[in-house]
Amino acid sequence: MRFQKRGIHTVLSGDLPRAFALSFSVLALGSTAYIATPGAAYAQEFRFSTVAIEGNGRVSAETILSYAGIARGQGVSAGELNDAYQRVLGSGLFETVEFTPQGSRLVIKVAEYPTVSRINIEGNSKIKDEQLLASLQTQVRRVYSPTTVEFDAAAITEIYETKGQLAATVTPRIIRRSDNRVDVVFEVTEGKGVEVERLTFVGNRAFPDSRLRRVLETKQAGLLRFIVGRDTFAEDRVEFDKRVLADFYTSRGYIDFEVLNVAAEFSRERNAYFLTFNVREGQSFDFGTMTTVSNFDGADAADFQKVLNIRSGQTYSPVAVENVVERMEILATKKGLDFLRVEPRVTRNDRDQTLDIEFVLVRGPRVFVERIDIEGNATTLDRVVRQKFRVVEGDPFNPREIREAASRIRALGFFSDVRVNAREGTSSQQVVVDVDVDETPTGSFSFGANYSVSSGMNLVASFSERNFLGRGQSLSFSLTTALEDGSLSFNFTEPAFLGRDVAFGLSAGYGFSEPTYTDHTEKNLYVSPSLTFPVSDLGRLSLRYRAGLNELTNPDDNDLPDIIEDDIAAGEVFQQSVGYTYSFDTSRSGVETETGFAFKFSQDYAGLGSDAEYLRNSAEIVAKSSLFNETINVSASIEGGMIDGLGANTRVSDRYFSGTSIIRGFEPGGIGPRDEDTDLALGGNFYAVARLETDFPLGLPEEYGIKGGLFLDHGAIWGLDDATGAIDGSEDLSWRTVIGASVFLRTPIGPLRFNFTHALQKEDYDIEQNFDLTIATEF
Repeated sequence: MRFQKRGIHTVLSGDLPRAFALSFSVLALGSTAYIATPGAAYAQEFRFSTVAIEGNGRVSAETILSYAGIARGQGVSAGELNDAYQRVLGSGLFETVEFTPQGSRLVIKVAEYPTVSRINIEGNSKIKDEQLLASLQTQVRRVYSPTTVEFDAAAITEIYETKGQLAATVTPRIIRRSDNRVDVVFEVTEGKGVEVERLTFVGNRAFPDSRLRRVLETKQAGLLRFIVGRDTFAEDRVEFDKRVLADFYTSRGYIDFEVLNVAAEFSRERNAYFLTFNVREGQSFDFGTMTTVSNFDGADAADFQKVLNIRSGQTYSPVAVENVVERMEILATKKGLDFLRVEPRVTRNDRDQTLDIEFVLVRGPRVFVERIDIEGNATTLDRVVRQKFRVVEGDPFNPREIREAASRIRALGFFSDVRVNAREGTSSQQVVVDVDVDETPTGSFSFGANYSVSSGMNLVASFSERNFLGRGQSLSFSLTTALEDGSLSFNFTEPAFLGRDVAFGLSAGYGFSEPTYTDHTEKNLYVSPSLTFPVSDLGRLSLRYRAGLNELTNPDDNDLPDIIEDDIAAGEVFQQSVGYTYSFDTSRSGVETETGFAFKFSQDYAGLGSDAEYLRNSAEIVAKSSLFNETINVSASIEGGMIDGLGANTRVSDRYFSGTSIIRGFEPGGIGPRDEDTDLALGGNFYAVARLETDFPLGLPEEYGIKGGLFLDHGAIWGLDDATGAIDGSEDLSWRTVIGASVFLRTPIGPLRFNFTHALQKEDYDIEQNFDLTIATEF
């Protein structure tokens, strides 16, 4: 009798079998008779005085005998011998197993699985090798296992499915090598990603489909589908979209909002999805009566009521409630009231659609933070993550603070996933906070070109790292070159200087330029350290120092105005200045809405032993709102600046010149004081501008990423110190008015903006620029 199992061997590039065939044969050996009846075969009994093991190398004979379970001299039936064979085969250690009885001797011949010499992935272009290899259980220098390889093939397929590549297939193969080794190759056929052809909503009345699509991470397939990856269907992304959609509605007062279901249907050609979100909006609620009640000994409710910054009639937002809770608990910490917790209790008034909030001050459980454990950060230092916690070991435990710390860690952008959980520590009064993160690449290098209507084509090379050496620091270099211009810049930021909520910045640069609006050249070399820190919930203050060298030259011996010739005659000028900027921005509140307000004021004083002295002031106010259920966005801004030479003439390199950053519709240097003889722009000491603009859908499919806009700019640049010669606009304040239309195009490199302008009010000597292409920016 002989029991045998043989795998299908592959030679060189043969296929790896998905399941090894099992052949079972009973042979007549020696004087043993074979009777073709099940009962007689089953009644046959063997007794082996010796058991010989052949073919084993890594696995010891004792291990094989322990799996077989056959003792010397023990009577063994044919069925028991088959069970022994199955146990050895089921160990998963051998590619083939043979049981051959030879009288009183049993020969067990095995062929061990080979070891893995190399692992390759072929055919993948949309997902890098590193990401796929990290998911494999098969390892080099480990024993090859067909089951594990099949599991790895399924894992690679699942990764492709999460990226929307539902048609991807993975075929594992082996290549036989000498010394019982194999190379494992996973052949990937990616196929075409299954796109989201149409993304619609059912049940939405307050907001149109186009507005809701802007909220979701999933996008409809559009013109740039070959670059944008978010138009492929991914189930995990849909789950994320359900959460962000709920956050969008609740932040606008829709407390009963619910995503009933998401229907994903295949197209008839099975190459696209039709995705439908079935939602129930409910009604929008406003804040009603806001009160504070104290059930905590020593806590005066009136003191805490003063930090309550929610107004009755304001649209309800859970983020606004969380902000009040945070402000009150911070006040409690300052007062030394440990374990004080704020419980917002909501009373719903359906008749007038308001929510009364009662903030109750209560005593929380006496639980302390035992320790904070951080895992998964192979590159990022622990202290970078710990800095986002406002509690340390030994502090009272606050669940709300732990949730907010998790949000701050996610906001770093260093991790693809962040999981923060609290568990009981060594006692019931202690808590261990576990932080588990998955790191993501934070560096980038680019080389290419950019284009400006006014200055033409530039070659650009840049490097940036947002998490330098895992310290949470940002570092960037940028090199720009053109035929006549060039610049090299360096920027470094430490966001937690000396472990405090203070950002230290250092920037330096060198530039050589020949402005298009004049005939002189300019060289600049500078270095500027700065400190930025919060002064309120929404306010920031930045302090800076700048030192540099500035030199104006006339290498082509051009005919220049006297006011510029005087600057050139001064040669290389050393300048140093100190300054500050205060900014207030409601977008820092964390509430994602289409309305907001921002204010910025800056002052810089140059002097302190420098060759040039001046005082520069600038201010800007920006407000934005939305109309017709946030389908149309409107913004208005007022901006102005002045520079005072403090008794001396200001340099041409320090004055204000027109451009798209001040007044659109004119070339750089196209408005403001200008020399009559040479027609060169001289810049002004003052500028002021008011802007009004709006953007709106054009009725095109949302997936195209195209919308329109209208704008109006009204401003001026004027003023010179002790101007000599024939100069236009040196003293008179002459306003310019420009209207324009814009086309916005959403692209992977950023939102492009095409501006078409017409000047309604201007001077004869102004130089218009009726078309401009820029990277759009949003407040």
